Amino acid sequence: MAETTLADVLVEMADTLVDEFDVIDFLHALTERCVQLLGVSAAGILLTDQPETLQLVAASSERTRLLELFQLQTDQGPCVDCFNTGMPISVPDIRSAGRWPRFTAAAAEVGFVSVHALPMRLRTQVIGALNLFGVQPGPLDDARLRAGKALADVATIGLLQQRAIRHRDILTDQLQTALNSRILIEQAKGVLAERLHVDLDQAFALLRRSARDRNGRLAELAQAIVAGTETIPDTPVVAPAH
Repeated sequence: MAETTLADVLVEMADTLVDEFDVIDFLHALTERCVQLLGVSAAGILLTDQPETLQLVAASSERTRLLELFQLQTDQGPCVDCFNTGMPISVPDIRSAGRWPRFTAAAAEVGFVSVHALPMRLRTQVIGALNLFGVQPGPLDDARLRAGKALADVATIGLLQQRAIRHRDILTDQLQTALNSRILIEQAKGVLAERLHVDLDQAFALLRRSARDRNGRLAELAQAIVAGTETIPDTPVVAPAH
């Protein structure tokens, strides 16, 4: 594996990390690059959106997908342990490892003998595991392990950035919704004040009480009042004290 090849792949991956990048396509491409660069037979990626809840998101082959799903269903295997501990796990020959008997049997059925799991983590935050499978026994040398870690790290940073952008966009949308609602409420207050000959504090009190009486949202009632599709009867309301 040439360093320039790894560098090219890292640049390629970084170039895909735009605000609207396709996460699933990105991760499938990562599994394919792992097979090409690291001399493994297959690769899979497990990720979590919630603590301790893993999901299979990408696999380079169908048999890898089935084996990863088996690990999740049985909650047993090196990839699950890698995620739970946040530490890499390397098993050159699972047949002699003496661990994960159900996983070992399932892996043998689909032809895998070695497995190497790398945590997808940034500092203390673990979001998943990058899993490398081989049909022949044997370890990964230091160069390939470092390359695998580099690929996992780039993917982790990209995914965390995407989640941060998504979270930021949600907060922005919530703020914009709140601002739009406030504008509607101010408009509705003005309409009520003019129609009912009350001051703005009394108009707001009427609006709030009417929304509660109807079990409705304040902004929705305000929008209806501004649009003229809803009215509020002229009921005396004591304005709040300042």
